[in-house]
Amino acid sequence: MAEEEPKPLNYIPEVILKKRKHSEAWALRKKEQFQQRNFQSNKTKDFIKKPEDFILEYRDREVDFIRMKRRVKRSRQGLLTTTSKPLIIIRIQGKNDMHQSTRKVLYNLGLRTIFSAVFVKPTGEIMAKLQRVEPYVTYGYPNLKSLKDLIYKKGHTRIDKRSVPLTDNNIIEQALGKFGIVCIEDMVHQIDNVGPHFNEVVKFLWPFQLNKPAEGLKGSKTLYKDGGDTGDREDLINELLNKMN
Repeated sequence: MAEEEPKPLNYIPEVILKKRKHSEAWALRKKEQFQQRNFQSNKTKDFIKKPEDFILEYRDREVDFIRMKRRVKRSRQGLLTTTSKPLIIIRIQGKNDMHQSTRKVLYNLGLRTIFSAVFVKPTGEIMAKLQRVEPYVTYGYPNLKSLKDLIYKKGHTRIDKRSVPLTDNNIIEQALGKFGIVCIEDMVHQIDNVGPHFNEVVKFLWPFQLNKPAEGLKGSKTLYKDGGDTGDREDLINELLNKMN
């Protein structure tokens, strides 16, 4: 029996192979673009606000403004009492139902983002501002350990509009050396004792950005003394700082 002769392999020109590869890649790209457009379209539909949403937001902000004015009028002699101890203010609420007047005061204090914190000297002016923004912040008197831990772990300053960590005492000396402040320990001393260069040190520091605590905040705008989150915690602020540092 004669052996069958092997059949020649079908030859496909290289040009055709390249065209097929290009067509397949083009089809895949078009499919991805189509899926992306559908995703973006659905995403936009989900986030389109209805007219009643805008009305509710406006009402919430107006209620916030009315409550702020009531807090300002309320006589709170205990709150207005100033001390020689430094105060730390932590912003613990967002801005969904916040009136622009409240936001302006928060920005003026340096609290632009949630969980940001600043040191202040408890003057009458500062305490009056705290009355205005009380449902959005909590504050108290940090002890030396909390103060030191915060600056060492999360201390930053601003250089060329950038946030730079305080990892080198040369940065401190260049900015504050003329006041006799050349290291972090000098900064801690000025803040803890509300020293003569307290304002210069606080201005040099970038607002601290703290961590969201795993526990310790309920999301309530009720005063801390009434079982909520906001307002004066006095020395108990150190417990919260320990959880957020």
